Amino acid sequence: MTRPAGGGTRARVARRLTLRARMALLTAAAVALAVAACATAGWLLTRNQLYRELDRRLAVTSGGPPEAPGGPDHDGPPRGRTARLVQAALADCTARPTAALNALPGPYEMMQVVAADGRRCTVPGAGAIRVTGADTAVARGERGHVYHDGTGVTATGADDHVRVLTRGFRAPGGGTAAVSYALSLDEVEGPLDNLALLLTAVTALGVLVSAAAGLMIARASLRPVDELTGAVEHIARTEDLATRIPEEGTDEIARLSRSFNSMTAQLAASRERQQQLIADAGHELRTPLTSLRTNIDLLLRAEATGRDLPAAARRNLLTSVKAQMLELSSLVGDLLELARPAEAQPVHESVALHDVAGRAVERARLRGPGLTVDAAIDPWYVLGDPASLERAVVNLLDNAVKFSPPGGTVAVGLAGGELTVRDHGPGIPAADLPHVFERFWRSPSARSLPGSGLGLSIVARVVAESGGTVALDPAPGGGTLARVNLPGTPRPPD
Repeated sequence: MTRPAGGGTRARVARRLTLRARMALLTAAAVALAVAACATAGWLLTRNQLYRELDRRLAVTSGGPPEAPGGPDHDGPPRGRTARLVQAALADCTARPTAALNALPGPYEMMQVVAADGRRCTVPGAGAIRVTGADTAVARGERGHVYHDGTGVTATGADDHVRVLTRGFRAPGGGTAAVSYALSLDEVEGPLDNLALLLTAVTALGVLVSAAAGLMIARASLRPVDELTGAVEHIARTEDLATRIPEEGTDEIARLSRSFNSMTAQLAASRERQQQLIADAGHELRTPLTSLRTNIDLLLRAEATGRDLPAAARRNLLTSVKAQMLELSSLVGDLLELARPAEAQPVHESVALHDVAGRAVERARLRGPGLTVDAAIDPWYVLGDPASLERAVVNLLDNAVKFSPPGGTVAVGLAGGELTVRDHGPGIPAADLPHVFERFWRSPSARSLPGSGLGLSIVARVVAESGGTVALDPAPGGGTLARVNLPGTPRPPD
């Protein structure tokens, strides 16, 4: 179905206009319509009032109000000299206007008699009026009276636009007839024409004033939008996310400004976090890469010079290369986990947390062969990502194994949805506790140990995604106690 060409053209023209121009045009159009409606209503009310006054004069001067009783279907008969003129007109009925013998007995300008068969009988000096079907109906007794506009011919032969009142009566012979009285509409139409011109001028002036007022209102209303537009263009040009827009008032524009400032603040914080992540990742990657390059250079130099390294030295170099590769793989995995956007998190499913904790305990025993890992694990089912939850639990136990003294004990417990991991290491100073879940943060005492400082950050993120909480506290008697609370049930969900 094709759209009308006119509508599409108007839509394209409207889109080309600026918002300020559209607001000014809409304001001017609204005011113009209101002024035009008021002017039209005023003109119609004045016209109706003038016509009512003209009808009242016709009714009074023709023998009283037409509502006066005179029979079931017609008004009372004419009286006085008017009655004699009517009788004379009926006795000598002629349709052409004749000269006046005497002045008319009333202020009306025209008068004639309408017979029941629709013929008109003029009165000398009273002109002639065009007979309508309504006049004939009154003459037949079908209606008592009728008002209408008509056309008349004066005694001098000039055409005139008149207001007509036709009233029925019973003729002396027993039949029915009607008398039409008319007044010229010049005294009504002249003032109405002047009033129409005046109202047209007032409407035009109102449109001009409303257009100017609409333009000023649009400028004042859109000033905050201009400031917002300038700020957006400045940010697009300079990429300066520190730009802020004044937030004044409580209207929609102020809300938009606050939302925009909040958005730019979030973007600035996101950019800062990305830059910090890149800088920290580069710093952490530099150490294993440097060590790898050094060891590989030693192996290549030994091969190039033809001097074989001792078997023990060669084995140590290869072991170091393997350890550095494992550290790089772990660091890259941690970075990928942290770089994953929150909205792209995997779909949660039912996970047996006790099975995850059991596998993590076995891995911790392999990584700390000189340690004792005690486990007391009760069944607990949670909603989450199995791989991410296992990685988080493994990170907690690796942290405990790394800081435990030789021959120490690591206690792992799971009861009532709370997973606890306790070690007997040096513990975490109180000043460092607020920073343990920050990315790449490592306490001064742990910077000589292997690791990237991302393990606890991953734990905090995975636990939060599963709707739980995690905390590290000093353990009674020394060491650190990690507590993870995850919502779930002791039985597998249906």
